[in-house]
Amino acid sequence: MNITTRLVLIRHGEVEARYQRVFGGRIDMDLSPLGREQARRVAEHLRTTHFDAVYASPLRRAQQTVAALAATNGYAPVVVDELREVDFGAWTGLTWDEVHARFGVSAFDWLAELSRNGIAGAEPAADFCGRAARVLQRVVPAHRGQTVALVCHGGVIRMLLSQLLTLPLPAMAHFEVDYASISLVWCRPHRAELKLLNHTPWTHQP
Repeated sequence: MNITTRLVLIRHGEVEARYQRVFGGRIDMDLSPLGREQARRVAEHLRTTHFDAVYASPLRRAQQTVAALAATNGYAPVVVDELREVDFGAWTGLTWDEVHARFGVSAFDWLAELSRNGIAGAEPAADFCGRAARVLQRVVPAHRGQTVALVCHGGVIRMLLSQLLTLPLPAMAHFEVDYASISLVWCRPHRAELKLLNHTPWTHQP
């Protein structure tokens, strides 16, 4: 009997220009025109993939991305509040350069700062970890032998990978998670296997 849950982790498409290279977090922004095209191409790439369930963040950028999947494949996504992006607290709305200028911290160290609760007003690391764990505890056992899509955010995908692969969250800084990327994890009863990381089908289509 197949008892593997195949998780397809999909990041939303590119966001509108004013929020690019910005710590957006809980800001409920839209996709850019390119982001909408990326979402369409991801959906087309996954046209032949059968999903037994599709779960998505409630934020607009994720909902607009999953809408393309629903339009192409006819899936009705389940909105899961715990898949919303992490709250960046005092960094919210700031560009990468502004974070460095105001706080003396490289934007590339954001995962380490989150992990040590070093961002004022941000979602506590334990809370972020806990809600990601609840998603996995809900989804993985319920879909043994099935394929499931989770459409969400870069921070959330890194947290999910951290837990699935039993690696510290700061180590996920070595993993690129681009806009409209696909990562695939096979969840077996006693281990998880990363089968695909950061595949961007929209870069390989005309």
